[in-house]
Amino acid sequence: MLWQASLANFPAPSDFPIFEWRWAIFSLGIAFILLSIGLAALALFVFRRRTAGQLPLYFSVFVILYAVRMIARESALLSIFAIPPLIASHLIRVITFTILLPALILFIQLVEKRWKILFQWALGLHVAFSVFAILCEVFGYAPRAVDEANSVLVLAFSLLLMVYLFAPRGAGRLPSELRVVRVGLAIFGILVIHANLHSLRLLPGREVEPLGFLAFVCSLGYLVAHRIFAKEESLFAIQKELEIAEQIQASILPRDVPRHAGMEIAARYLPMSAVAGDFYDFLTFERNHLGILIADVTGHGVPAALIASMLKVAFAGQSAHASDPARVLTGLNQALCGKFEDHFVTAAYLYADLDAKIIRYAGAGHPPLLLSSRSNVEASSIEQNGLFLGMFPEAGYSSVEMKLQPGDRYVLYTDGLSESKNAAGEEFGITRCLKVLDSHPQLSAAAVADQLLSEISNWTAQGSARLQEDDMTLIVVDCKE
Repeated sequence: MLWQASLANFPAPSDFPIFEWRWAIFSLGIAFILLSIGLAALALFVFRRRTAGQLPLYFSVFVILYAVRMIARESALLSIFAIPPLIASHLIRVITFTILLPALILFIQLVEKRWKILFQWALGLHVAFSVFAILCEVFGYAPRAVDEANSVLVLAFSLLLMVYLFAPRGAGRLPSELRVVRVGLAIFGILVIHANLHSLRLLPGREVEPLGFLAFVCSLGYLVAHRIFAKEESLFAIQKELEIAEQIQASILPRDVPRHAGMEIAARYLPMSAVAGDFYDFLTFERNHLGILIADVTGHGVPAALIASMLKVAFAGQSAHASDPARVLTGLNQALCGKFEDHFVTAAYLYADLDAKIIRYAGAGHPPLLLSSRSNVEASSIEQNGLFLGMFPEAGYSSVEMKLQPGDRYVLYTDGLSESKNAAGEEFGITRCLKVLDSHPQLSAAAVADQLLSEISNWTAQGSARLQEDDMTLIVVDCKE
């Protein structure tokens, strides 16, 4: 009944003078332009969120709220849709109390670090005021006082923004996109001050704030677009650098595994990103001797990959004493110490002498070597570890020597395999790796490597689609007749 009564008292469109309709059409045109800008920014946020970030979202909310308030303020337009003035009034006031929130959040993302605290305090103050003002609106308490307080806050925010854009910066120069916003804000600021003074009944006439807001939105839109395109250009440059780094890293890894009579080797390398910290390499000789190094640099990405490339050079310099794993690791440690501070390297080195039928092994903080042998009923792990590489110059290493027998299978790997977790957070573990070796003694080195990776993949996918959390490298060495 109240709705019907309100409609019954609503003025008919013909009751409005011609100048009201002219102003309504003018306001509708500006509101339509603003809505188009806001919706375009919202579409940019939806479809290019990864590169655009949150800026288009806050910008679009700010602009759309202002456009909706413009439409709701025009009685001549509302009469066409028979929207009661009371509903429009509540909508206008709620938007007026909250419209600064997306604007403040937007500028927090844009301003320099030393200015952020001021804008964050302004945001916190306006959040508290918005909650209080909306409660007052719901219960009908002191609407005039709330309006006046809102006008003061708007003036204060305008002043803060002007100080930020127009304050002297010493030797620093305001970026070009902010100089454009400075012009738009100057126009908008003058008209905002006029509008708020008008709302305080200190100035007569009509509010022309929408014209200033349109100018400000255009300058702000230029700023947001400039930042987005600059970010995308930076991301594109980073992507190109990552592609180059990936090519360089691929070039330092062995193209093929060594081929020796009586030995079959399979290697698998699965980085979690374009570039990784895992590394493996071989020292080959004319005689039936072979050295195998596997290493894992802490961290991921380009820094870890650069250290892995240092390992390539350092490992090549150990060929003179390749038959002594402890000495090889000592030489690597001395070559790496002092080169970096925030990373270290775990490594394992295996030396095979096919003539003497012996295997020597040493580790540096690395997961244990796995051994499957015909002479043993079950596969086992062998741990012969010293300190990790690159941190302790005086670290010492020792090696273990084993008899090489036909049917022996040695597995070197990085901790990305054994520490792979399922949905419950349980690691695959070394025990399960050993069970895979026990279950498939008849498979070739390549087949058992693929089988182990397949079971780890199934394990991590239990209950959820989990992404690979670490680099994984695996080398399987089979001793044949």
